[in-house]
Amino acid sequence: MDWQMLTLVGEDQPGIVAQVTDALYQSGFNLGETSMIRLGGNFTIMMMVGSAQAQGELTGQLAPVAEKLGLQLHLDPIRGALHQHRVPNFQVRVNGADRAGIVARVTGVLATCGFNILELESDVVGTAQEPVYIMTIQGYSESTLESLEAALGALKAQDIDVHVSPIETLIG
Repeated sequence: MDWQMLTLVGEDQPGIVAQVTDALYQSGFNLGETSMIRLGGNFTIMMMVGSAQAQGELTGQLAPVAEKLGLQLHLDPIRGALHQHRVPNFQVRVNGADRAGIVARVTGVLATCGFNILELESDVVGTAQEPVYIMTIQGYSESTLESLEAALGALKAQDIDVHVSPIETLIG
């Protein structure tokens, strides 16, 4: 089976997921992993879509649905590595005044610790005059909790509040 990464973006509205997944199902396409989220009034879908059909057939089947819903459609061939999940072992929570570079600084420190980001969510809260950036990151690292905390500790001098906690995942 060939896999494609399907990305759809457009103004949020009821029924997007139902109509897109129904079109895929009716056309014989398989879903792998998906991520769907509302961001700033827009809805974004990323789906691994598998089929023995050609890429053009997937575009042809979805283009009418995307057009009807006002969605931008993008498709890329990918390697379909399902069932190869890395389980997160740390969560990082960040709060700080919203300013340019906060994501780059935090993720840069994490990268130097060998931290593999598996999921990152962020939001801007507060007011237009005093915006606050909130970010939650889940990931995997061979580093210890203490070494992650020490590395991220330098960010406190930049008024970025960072907390790291282990994730205890029960599998079985």
